[in-house]
Amino acid sequence: MENVHLAMEEEDLYSGYNDYNPTFDSEELENDVDFQQAVRTSHGRRPPMTAKFPGTAIGTRTLGSSFGSRVPLASSMGRPMTGAVQDGAARPMTAVRAAGYTSSLVRGSAFDPLGQARGPAPPLEAKNEDTPEEKIKILERKVNDLIKESCMAQSIGALQLALEKAKEAGRKERALVRQREQTGNTDHISLDLTYSVLLNLANQYENNEMYPEALNSYQVIVKNKMFSNAGRLKVNMANIYVKQKNYTKAIKFYRMALDQISDAHKEMRIKIMQNIGVVFVHQGHYSDAITSFEHIMSESPNIKTGFNLILCYYAIGDRERMKKAFQKLISVPLEIDDDDKYIPTNDDTTSNMVIEAIKNDNLHQMERDLKARAEKYIMTAAKLIAPAIETSFATGFDWCVDMVKSSPYTELANDLEINKAITYLRQKDFNQAVETLKTFEKKDSRVKSAAATNLSFIYFLEKDYDQADKYADLAINADRYNPAALTNKGNTVFVKQDHEKAAEFYKEALRNDSSCTEALYNLGLTYKRLNRLEEALDCFLKLHAILRNSAQVMFQLASFGYIYERLDDSQQAIEWLMQVISVTPTDPHVLAKLGELHSSEGDKSQAFQYYYESFRYLPSNMDVIEWLAAYYIETHFFEKAIQYFERATLIQPTQVKWQLMVASCYRRSGNYQKALETYKDIHRKFPENVECLRFLVRLCTDMGLKEVQEYATKLKKVEKMKEIREQRVKSGREGSSRGRREGREGSAGSADTDKAVSQFEPKLLSPLLDSGRDSGRSSSSTKGERLSAKMRSLPGSHEPYEASSPKELDASYMDPLGPQMERPKTGAKKRVEDDDFADEELGDDLLPE
Repeated sequence: MENVHLAMEEEDLYSGYNDYNPTFDSEELENDVDFQQAVRTSHGRRPPMTAKFPGTAIGTRTLGSSFGSRVPLASSMGRPMTGAVQDGAARPMTAVRAAGYTSSLVRGSAFDPLGQARGPAPPLEAKNEDTPEEKIKILERKVNDLIKESCMAQSIGALQLALEKAKEAGRKERALVRQREQTGNTDHISLDLTYSVLLNLANQYENNEMYPEALNSYQVIVKNKMFSNAGRLKVNMANIYVKQKNYTKAIKFYRMALDQISDAHKEMRIKIMQNIGVVFVHQGHYSDAITSFEHIMSESPNIKTGFNLILCYYAIGDRERMKKAFQKLISVPLEIDDDDKYIPTNDDTTSNMVIEAIKNDNLHQMERDLKARAEKYIMTAAKLIAPAIETSFATGFDWCVDMVKSSPYTELANDLEINKAITYLRQKDFNQAVETLKTFEKKDSRVKSAAATNLSFIYFLEKDYDQADKYADLAINADRYNPAALTNKGNTVFVKQDHEKAAEFYKEALRNDSSCTEALYNLGLTYKRLNRLEEALDCFLKLHAILRNSAQVMFQLASFGYIYERLDDSQQAIEWLMQVISVTPTDPHVLAKLGELHSSEGDKSQAFQYYYESFRYLPSNMDVIEWLAAYYIETHFFEKAIQYFERATLIQPTQVKWQLMVASCYRRSGNYQKALETYKDIHRKFPENVECLRFLVRLCTDMGLKEVQEYATKLKKVEKMKEIREQRVKSGREGSSRGRREGREGSAGSADTDKAVSQFEPKLLSPLLDSGRDSGRSSSSTKGERLSAKMRSLPGSHEPYEASSPKELDASYMDPLGPQMERPKTGAKKRVEDDDFADEELGDDLLPE
C-alpha cells in the first residue's frame, strides 16, 4: 500500500499528448528560419550523420551548432532518442505516435490534424515573364497554337486561312530561333517544332495549288540531314509533279523515296510502286507499268492493282495475259466477314442486340463499300475484255461468266449475264438481248425481276405494249418493291390513256424509292395530262432539286410559263429556258422558243439573235426560216431575205409561194433582170400559176420586152380555164336535187376552200397584186385576206415601181406572213404539247444500275 498513490481528481491522465516538439513539425519547415538558412548553406547539403558507437542504435551525441548550443542528434536511422527530454517535455515511451497527437506536454492545444489553425498558405511567388527563357516558352506555345489553327482551318475547307496561319507560324518560329541564338542557348532549339512548321507550310501551299512554293518548302526539309525520315516527303514532291504532269520527275522522286524506305514498311513501298505504275500509264509506257503492277500482284495483290493490270494488257492487246490477269483479279481476297454474321438468331437476346447495333455501323458500311468497289471493278473488266479475248463478244462474255462462277464472287455471274443482254442492246441486237433475258425467268426473284424489267423496257421501246405490260407484271410479281418495274407498268398504262392508274403506279414506285427520278418525271407528265398543273409543277420542282443540270426538267418547268393561260408567265419561262441553254447551248428548238417569247414581248432584236442561232444549228426548221425572212422584209433588207426563201424552196420545192417570194425580193431590191429570170423559171415549173403570169406581163411591159404579148395570151387562157371550172362547179350544184345539192354544196364548199387556199398562198407572199381588184374586206376576214387587201393598194401596172412614195412602199411591204400577233407559231409550243410522252421515254432509263 506504500507504493500505491491515488490520483487526484483534477489530474488529466492524457495531458501532454497533444504537445510536441516543434523540431519534428515538418509542416512548419517552410516557416522555420533556421532550417531554411541551413538548407541554403553547405550545411544542408552534407551527408547524413551515421552512428559511430557500436553496440547501441539509440545512443546520442552532441554537436555544437553555429549558435553555440548543444543539441542531441538522432541515431543513424533518423529516429529521436528514446526518453529524451526536450523543452522540458518528456517523450512518451512508445515508438508509434497516434494521429493528431504530439509528445509535447503543452496544455490547451486543440486537435487540428489538417493544420487549419495556421491560416491560409502564403501566396505563390509570381513568375517573372520578362526573363528571356520565359519569353522563349511563350513564343513556342504561340507557334504550336498557330500550327493547330492552320490544321483546323484546312479541315473545314478554309484553305486560304490555313495558309496564312502556316506562314505566321513560320515567321514566329524563325523569331524563336533568333532569340535562342541571342541568349546563347542554341542547344535547346527544337528540331521537331521546325519540322512541323515547314511540313505544315508545304502542305498548305500544296492545298492552295501553289506548287513551286510547296516544292521549295519540301526541299528545305529533305536537304536538312538533321531531320530523320525526311526522305519520305519525296513522295509528296512526286505527287506534286504528277499534278503538274511532269511525269519524268515524278517517277524520279518516287524511286528516290522508294530507296530511302526500308523493307520493314512493306505497305508504304507497295503504294509507291502503284503510283509509279500509274504514272507509266499516263506516259503510255505500258510495259513498264505492267512490270510494277505484276510485282505488286505477286507481293501484295489488291483489286485496284489487278484492274489496272488488266487495262495495261488490254492496251497492248495480249489476250492470254488478259485472261490470267482476270483470274488473278477474281481470286484477290477481300478479307471481310460474311454478311451471315449480321443475321440475328432467336436464342440469345444479348447477341441479337449486339448484332443490331453493329449492323449499320461505320465498319460494316466500309465493308459494304469495299465489296461494291470490288464488284464494280470485276464487272467493268469483264465487259472490257469480253470482246477482245475471244473471236466474238458472246464467247468472251461466257468465258468470264464461267470464271466468275468458280470464284468467291459467284453471285456476280447473274449480273454479268444481265450486263451481257444490256451490251446486246447497245449493239442494237435486240433479239439476242431478249433471248438472254428470257433465260432468267426461272431464276431467283431478284434476278428474275431485273431481267423482266429490262424485257418490259425493250418491248416498250419497240411499241409492243402488250408484251411490255406482261413483263412489267412479271417483274412486279417477282419483286413488288422494284421501282423500275412499277415505272414500266405505269408507262404501259399511260399509253392506254388511263392516266389516273398510271399516276398510282408512279406514286408506288416513289414510295419504294424516293430517288427514282424516272417515276417522278413521268408523274409530272401524267399530272399535266390530267390538267393538274400545280401538282405537275411541284413534281418538276422536286426533280430539279435532285437533277440540277437536267435540260428536260428545266424545259418542262419553262413550259408552265406559256402553255397554260392561268400560269402564263413569259418572263419566268424565259429564265428557265436560259438555264436550259446554259446546259445545252446548241438546242435549236429551245433557241427558237426563246426567240418566239422575246418576239411576243416586242423585243425583235433579241428575238432575231435567238432565231438566227437556231437557224445555224438547224437550217431546215421552216418556222424559223419564215420568221427570219419576214424580219428582213420588215427591215427592208430584201437581199438577205432571199437566202432564207431559197432555203425554203430547197426544203419544199413543190410550194410555189417560196419561189414567188424570191422573185418578189429581187424585184423590190431593184434587180429586175434577175426577177424576170426567176418568174420565167417559176412559169416553166408551174405553167398554170396566175400570179406568176401577171407579174411576167407587168415586168415585160415595163421593160419593153417583146414577150409581153405571149405572156398576156397565156394569162387570158389560164384565167378563162379557171372561169370555166368555176362555172362547171356552179352549174353542177344548181342542177342536182335538194338533198344531193346539199351534199354537193358541201363538197363544192370544200372545193372553193381548196381553191381559195391555193390562191391565198401566192397572194399571201406576193408583194404586188392586181391593182384593179376590190380591196374592201370585212373585219372578220382571215389573215391572208387582210394581207391581200393591203397588197392590192399597190400602184397599177402602168405606173413605174420607183413612183411609189416611201409611205406606199411601207404599206405595200407589210409583213408577208401576216401581222405580228397573228404570225404562225414556230412549232416549239406544239412540239412540247405533242412530244410530252416522247420526253418521258427519254427519261425512262430502266436499265439496272
